[in-house]
Amino acid sequence: MLAGSAMAAGILPSGILPARAQSVLKVGSTPTGSPFTFLDTKTNTIEGVMVDLVKAIAAVSDFKVEVEGMQFSTLIASLTSNKVDIVAAAMYITPVRKEVIDFSDPIYTYGEGLIVPASDTKDYVTLEDLKGITIGVQIGTAYVDVLQKSGLFSEVKLYKTLPDILADVNAARVQAAVFDLPIIAYNLSQGQFPKVRIVKSYKPVISGSVGIGVRKSDGELLKKINTGLAKLKADGTVDKILAKWGLA
Repeated sequence: MLAGSAMAAGILPSGILPARAQSVLKVGSTPTGSPFTFLDTKTNTIEGVMVDLVKAIAAVSDFKVEVEGMQFSTLIASLTSNKVDIVAAAMYITPVRKEVIDFSDPIYTYGEGLIVPASDTKDYVTLEDLKGITIGVQIGTAYVDVLQKSGLFSEVKLYKTLPDILADVNAARVQAAVFDLPIIAYNLSQGQFPKVRIVKSYKPVISGSVGIGVRKSDGELLKKINTGLAKLKADGTVDKILAKWGLA
C-alpha cells in the first residue's frame, strides 16, 4: 500500500502522530479597564494585561482563544449562558462571584482608588469623610454594594463604563467616584481628564485579587488554566506582562 493510501486510510507510518485540532475558546473581556483590558482603536481588538495573559496560557496549553468585547456587567451572565467560555477582565475574586463561577489562582492584587474633581483639594481618608455627597461607581463592580449599604451618600450614581465616570468627575457633575486604582491611574496618565485627581490619602475599603473565570462545570479547563498560569509565573512571563503594562 502506498504511503498516501495508508494516510488516507488513517494509518500513519510509525512515529508520526495524527494532528489534533486545537479547540478555540471564546473569551469575554471588556473594551474599558486599561491596563487590564481595553479596546485598541487602531486594530479594533481588545488588548491589555488579561488578554496577554490568557493568550500566553493558551499557548502553553492545548487550546486557542478568541477574545470578544462586552460590558463588564454582562460578563458572568455571558459565561453561565455559554456565550463565552472564559472571562478575562479586571474582575475581583469574591465570595459572591465564586457562588456562580470558578476562578483561577490569583493574578494581581489591588484596592479601589478614590477620585474627585481637581478643584477639591481635601485629603479624604475614609468613605465616612465623604458623607452626604453623590458618589459614582460602575455597575457590576464589587464596590456597588459597599457604597449602597454604607448609607453614607445622598446618591450612589451608577455608570456603565469608566470613561463615563471620569467624564462626570472631570466636569464636576459628580463629587467623587471609586474604581480600581491601577485602572484609574493608567487612564489618567493618558491626559484625557486633566480635571480629575486621585486622592492619595484615601485608604481602600476593598482589596482583592483578579483571576480568570470559568463555568463551574468546566473543572478540566480550570485545571489547564491554573497549570498554564503556574508555568508562566515560574518562568517570569507573568511578571513581564505586568511590567509591560506598568503594574510591576
